[in-house]
Amino acid sequence: MGTWSVEPFGNDDAVDWADELDELNDPNLIQEAIDAVLAVGDEYLEAPDAAVAVAAIDVLARMCGNFGERNAYTETVDAWVERLDVAPDRKTIDKALRALDRILAEESELKELWEESGEFDQWKTSMQALRKRVMR
Repeated sequence: MGTWSVEPFGNDDAVDWADELDELNDPNLIQEAIDAVLAVGDEYLEAPDAAVAVAAIDVLARMCGNFGERNAYTETVDAWVERLDVAPDRKTIDKALRALDRILAEESELKELWEESGEFDQWKTSMQALRKRVMR
């Protein structure tokens, strides 16, 4: 995966997913990304699935009005969220938080890659900030 930032849209998988979300204009893609992580259970979670779920969780935070970092990589998602103008329900937020916990747990390739990168603390701080933005 091409990665240039610890932010949710700082990698190729997230940006590609955002383009798909915009093209299909289907909010169900958010739920599907979160469900894919939760469906893994205690099995090994692949990095692309985790990165897409992190992006989906970030979109939920934006749907709650908590946009976080806005840049060229988030433009598509920001415009999509503003067009949609719908806030997620509590059940979806709760599932997103469980998925984030799973991404940060053992048997997560994305977590392992960040641990090996030397930027794990920055990534973990970014994920904690995402958690706070989703919970508000």
